[in-house]
Amino acid sequence: MLIRIDEASERPIYAQIADSVRADVASGRIGPGGPLPPAREVATGLGINVHTVLRAYQQLRDEGLIDLKRRRGAVVTPAAAGLAELQGEVRALVDRAAQLGVGPALLAALVAETPADPQPPLGIAPREAAA
Repeated sequence: MLIRIDEASERPIYAQIADSVRADVASGRIGPGGPLPPAREVATGLGINVHTVLRAYQQLRDEGLIDLKRRRGAVVTPAAAGLAELQGEVRALVDRAAQLGVGPALLAALVAETPADPQPPLGIAPREAAA
């Protein structure tokens, strides 16, 4: 795993580290149960403070992508397995939106307005399965 940062970027370094890990998980380079490099090792390699790396790892933990365990370090969670599949679905959605002339800002607004728990159309409850 290679964690990349751009020192010229206005994006905070901890966020760049988290983005880099997310990209590796989404691409399948790191799978569920896969270890992340120790925070000290990353900090030394990048020439940054270890607390910056820990902040990135804590953000990823809060998102449910990694577990932080004493003596085991940071490990990708089983829940992260669907991230690569989801990324493909998002890519297809973005491509379809572009075909329809829908730009990124409008697409983001549509996603933000979409409830996580979809309601049945027209408020009609689905029929219960026959027993």
